[in-house]
Amino acid sequence: MFPDETHQFKAILHLLLHFRWIWVGLVSLYEEDRDKFIQKRLSMFSEKGICFDFIECFPQMMYGSQAGEMMENGEKLYKVIMESTVTAVILSIEITGMLFLRVMINVFNVDNIPKERTAKVWIMTAQMEFTSILIQRQFHIDFLHGALSFAIHSKELTGFQQFIQKRNPNLEKNDGFIRDFWKDAFECSFSRDITDGNAERICTGEENLETLPNSVFETTMNAHSYSIYNAVYAVAHALKAMRSSKLKGGRKIDERRWKLFLRSPWQLHYFLQQVSFNNSAGEQVSFGPNGELETGFDILNWATFPNKSFLKVQIGKIDPQAPPEKLVIISAKEAVWPLMFNQALPLSICNKECPLGHSKIKVEGKLSCCYDCKPCPEGKIADQLDLDDCFPCPEDQYPNKDKNNCLLKHIIYLTYQEPLGISLAVIAVSFSVISAVVLGIFLKHQDTPIVKANNRNLTYSLLVALLLSFLCSLLFIGQPDQVKCLLRQTAFGIIFSVALSCILGKTIIVVLAFMATKPGSKMRKWVGNRLAISIVLSCSLTQFCICVVWLTISPPFPDSDMHSMAEEIVLQCNEGSTTMFYTVLGFLGFLTAFSFTVAFLARNLPDTFNEAKFITFSMLVFCSVWVSFIPTYLSTKGKYMVAVEIFSILASAAGLLLCIFSPKCFIIVLRPNLNKKEQLMKK
Repeated sequence: MFPDETHQFKAILHLLLHFRWIWVGLVSLYEEDRDKFIQKRLSMFSEKGICFDFIECFPQMMYGSQAGEMMENGEKLYKVIMESTVTAVILSIEITGMLFLRVMINVFNVDNIPKERTAKVWIMTAQMEFTSILIQRQFHIDFLHGALSFAIHSKELTGFQQFIQKRNPNLEKNDGFIRDFWKDAFECSFSRDITDGNAERICTGEENLETLPNSVFETTMNAHSYSIYNAVYAVAHALKAMRSSKLKGGRKIDERRWKLFLRSPWQLHYFLQQVSFNNSAGEQVSFGPNGELETGFDILNWATFPNKSFLKVQIGKIDPQAPPEKLVIISAKEAVWPLMFNQALPLSICNKECPLGHSKIKVEGKLSCCYDCKPCPEGKIADQLDLDDCFPCPEDQYPNKDKNNCLLKHIIYLTYQEPLGISLAVIAVSFSVISAVVLGIFLKHQDTPIVKANNRNLTYSLLVALLLSFLCSLLFIGQPDQVKCLLRQTAFGIIFSVALSCILGKTIIVVLAFMATKPGSKMRKWVGNRLAISIVLSCSLTQFCICVVWLTISPPFPDSDMHSMAEEIVLQCNEGSTTMFYTVLGFLGFLTAFSFTVAFLARNLPDTFNEAKFITFSMLVFCSVWVSFIPTYLSTKGKYMVAVEIFSILASAAGLLLCIFSPKCFIIVLRPNLNKKEQLMKK
C-alpha cells in the first residue's frame, strides 16, 4: 500500500533545490536503509549539486545492560547532527526512529554547541508516524516547528469522526487492543484490572478521545489510517474477485476448495494486482505493474503549540501521473520555519553565500558545496547571491563600482560645448583667418619680387589648401553623421595632397631654376606654370581617384564603439574599407617623403629668399607631427583619438604656414626695402 519510493526521493530532491538547501544530512533508521541510499540514491542528489555532510543511522534498540551502550551511541549521533552546519536534515525513519529522536533532543545537551546550530529543519519521509508514549508525554515538541514531512495522499472520509467518537472499551470488551490503548492514552486503569487498590485513576470508558492532544492521538484521518482503510477494501475486493473466479472447467470454487485455497494466501496477490475501485472519498485505488499503489504524496508543514499539540498544513504535492515538469508542486509562501529563523527562509549551505559582486571559487579537498568567494573581474558583475560565475554586462552598459549592477553607458563624442572642442575649433578658425590674411597680403603685393619668385600661382594654391586644411578639421567636431563621415578623411586626404603637391612643385622649380641658369641648359623650357600645374593636378587627381574608389566600394559610415571605453559609448565614423583608408594615408606619406627629400637636397642651392631651406624646415616639422601622431593616436581612446587627429592636422598645416610664409610676410610687411629687384640682383 506504499507508492513507488523513487517518487518520494525525487520529491525530496526537488524540495531541496526549491529552497536552495544544498548542504544537508541524512539519518536513517537501519544501516540497510543507509547503505541502500548511498548505493542507489546518492548519485541522484550529487548530480544536482546536493552535498551530504553526514549520512548516519540510529543505534539499534538495546535493553538491559546494553541500554547504556545504545545511549552512548545516541549521544554521539546527537553531536554529529547538532555540531554540523547543515540546517536541513532528512529523516528516513519510522515511529521508533521518531521516539528515539525525541529522547535524543530532550535528554542530551552539549553546551559547547552554538545555539544557532541546534535549529534544524527536519524533512521526514512518509514512513514516519508520530505519537507520544507515556514516558514522553512531558517532552516538548518545539523541535518539530517548521518541519516538513511527506505523507501518502489522503482525503477525509465521511463518517470517520463518528466512528472515532463511538469507540468505547466497555462496549468492545473482547477487543484487548482498545483497552490497552485506552489505559495508555488516558493514563488510567480499569477497575477489574486493579489488584492492590492503588490505582490513581479509574478508566470509565466514557473518556473523550477528542480531549487528547494530537501528539498522543490524532482523531483526524491521517495518511496511515487512510492507507489501512484502502488496504482493507483492496483485500475485500481481491477476495470477492477470487471467490467469483472460475476454475478450468468453468466450475466455481466450492466451500471445501475455498478453504484449501485460503491456506496459501499468497495466491491472493494475483487478484490484488488486478484490483481497481473507487473508495468512499471518490478516489481510485489501483496498483501499478510492480505492485505498488498508484497514488502520490502530500508535502506537509508542521506548526507546534505550547500545549504539545501540532498542526500539519499541506504546502505541496507529488503527482506521479503528471508530466515530469509538474511532478512536484510546492507553494510555501505561508510556511512556518523554526522559531530561531524569525520566519525567514532558513539557509542550508556549507558556507555563507557569496555576496553581490562575487562568485564562487572551488576549494581543494572539500565537497563542491564548500567554496570561497572571489570578487568579479573587471567588466563583469554578479547581481545575485551565490553565483557560480560572474557575467558581463550588455554592450551598452557597464558594471558599477560594487560590480553588482549594470549602468547605462554615457554617449560621448567631441562636441563644440566642451573646452577641448571649443579650443580646437578656435585654433582652426584662427589659423584659417591667418591663412586668409597671408593670402590677402600676397595678392596685394603680387607684383613684388618676393611674391613673384618661385611661382606665385603655386603660392596661392598652397595658401588656399592650407586655409581649407584648417577648416576641414571642423568636420571632426560634433556628432558624426553620414555627411561628416563621408567628407572627413576624403577632404583631409585630397586637401593635404594638394598642399603637398604644391610644395613639391615649388621645390622642383627651385632645382630646375638653378639648373636652367647654366649656359646651354635645356631645362629652361621646363621652368614655368605648365610644370607646376602638371605636378599639382597629377598628384591631386591621383588622390581624388583613390577617394572615389573608396567611397564607391566601402564608404565610411556613422558607428559606435562600445568596447574601447569601459563606461562610455563613443560615437565615431567607421572608415569602411581599412585598406582604402591606409591607401589614402600611404599616398600622403609618399608625397611627404618625396617632397622632404627633394627639399633637403636643394636646401643649399643659392636662393635670394632661401625658400628651399624654409620648405625643408617646414617638411621636417610636418613629418615630426605625423610620426608622433601614430603612437599618440594608438594610445588614446574615445573622443581623444579624434582630438589627436585634429591637433595633428592643425599642427602640420600650421607648421607649413609659419615656416614657409612667416619670413616672407615679415619682409613684405615690416622690411619692404628688402623686397626690391635691386636687392634680388645684388645677390
